[in-house]
Amino acid sequence: MTNPILENIRRALGRPQETLLGLRPSILEPRTPASPDSEIAFFLEEIENLSGVGQKLAANEVETALKNLVSEQKIGKASVWNTPLLHDLKIAEHLRALGVDVIPPNASKHQIAECDLGVTEADFILPETGTLALRSSEEKPRATSLAPRVHLAIVTPAALRADLHQVFAEAKNSHYLVFISGASRTADIELTLVLGVHGPKNLYVWVI
Repeated sequence: MTNPILENIRRALGRPQETLLGLRPSILEPRTPASPDSEIAFFLEEIENLSGVGQKLAANEVETALKNLVSEQKIGKASVWNTPLLHDLKIAEHLRALGVDVIPPNASKHQIAECDLGVTEADFILPETGTLALRSSEEKPRATSLAPRVHLAIVTPAALRADLHQVFAEAKNSHYLVFISGASRTADIELTLVLGVHGPKNLYVWVI
């Protein structure tokens, strides 16, 4: 007995009933990374291709970069993860000095959604696709990267991973793993691309 749905698909593809399946495609070899500087340049290029804004910064340039971001995006309220890197860079302290109201990351989702800016780290970055991978937890809630209209992800070269299988191997015991490739985007039935419908409209990535 044949399946009528599969028969309709077969006819639509112009394939006779006796057509055999082809051989399984070969599994690609793991990607070989280049030098860290080349990988970072590759990663930032892909961020730009995904409508994000990426740049390399020294630690002493972060305060000025934050000032520019707050002015450009008219940031009035922000939420910042409580992590050692963001603490060492004084992200929350600099934002408060700029007149930004800083909301704790463990606030309610409604309060986080009212923020203009969410600041996180990224545990892993994948240069080939310009992808950020964030391990989320009670101390690092997902909402910070998903609800505000602007997401700022701060990373270091230590987060570089050549391939996705490395990320899965290292994050297998994580509660949640969020993958972010560019700003939130969607397209209607006429393929009109719109940014920011289901998440942040703007993505900034700073490599320290």
